[in-house]
Amino acid sequence: MTEKEVAIMAAQAAGRLIREGFGEAQLAQFKRNAIDLVTETDRQAEALIVSILQREFPEYGILSEEGSSLLGGAQESWIIDPLDGTTNYIHGYPLVAVSIALTRQDEILLGVVYNPLADELFVAEKGRGATLNDRPICVSSTSSLANSLLASGFPYDAWESDLDNTREWREFLKRVTSLRSDGSAALDLCQVACGRLDGYWELDLDPWDMAAGSLIVQEAGGRVTDVRGEPFSPYRRSIVASNGHIHRDMLEVLQRTAHD
Repeated sequence: MTEKEVAIMAAQAAGRLIREGFGEAQLAQFKRNAIDLVTETDRQAEALIVSILQREFPEYGILSEEGSSLLGGAQESWIIDPLDGTTNYIHGYPLVAVSIALTRQDEILLGVVYNPLADELFVAEKGRGATLNDRPICVSSTSSLANSLLASGFPYDAWESDLDNTREWREFLKRVTSLRSDGSAALDLCQVACGRLDGYWELDLDPWDMAAGSLIVQEAGGRVTDVRGEPFSPYRRSIVASNGHIHRDMLEVLQRTAHD
């Protein structure tokens, strides 16, 4: 089996587990603070994904949200978010995803994001375009920030930090058609990729939040940078993803807000 086939198989297997538990009472535990949560489903989904990936590619490294990290000196590594949108999952809010990326020396080669509740599978291979349920997708053609629908979220340390993204929300609110906060970075990136959103930004994310989705946006014809406009890396914490047409305007708002 190819890496793409195995990643899809792992994402769908974890998705079935997530779907079976959706809507049931979830026992949540705190990780970094009171708004950074984990459930037993997160851990079970991660264990399932890792077992499938390691069975087929035992020499590849692993970087995963819930701690199953085995990087070593591997040239190729999987970056995994077994359940993106844990807070949504706990509350029965039906926007969650499994996210799996494959990297080689920090270059993202493959991205798979699966929404098990909508049965939507987003896939991209570097240089080969992006698909939703095997059909090609592309970003929107919106050319004006004023006509755009954007999304973002809030950092896990929003209770303690002044860098809580609220200034950025305020500035964009006065310049775009509307804003969304759906609680899943991976899905927000995929919504940009298939044209449902025109742009997305976030100030403080982990690699597993962004890796797969960033490639899917790029392969769908979009643009991805960090908030300074520098080349994107999943290890730089921030991201701006867009259809390309509004990217410069988004960066201008973000950079102006950062200096207020």
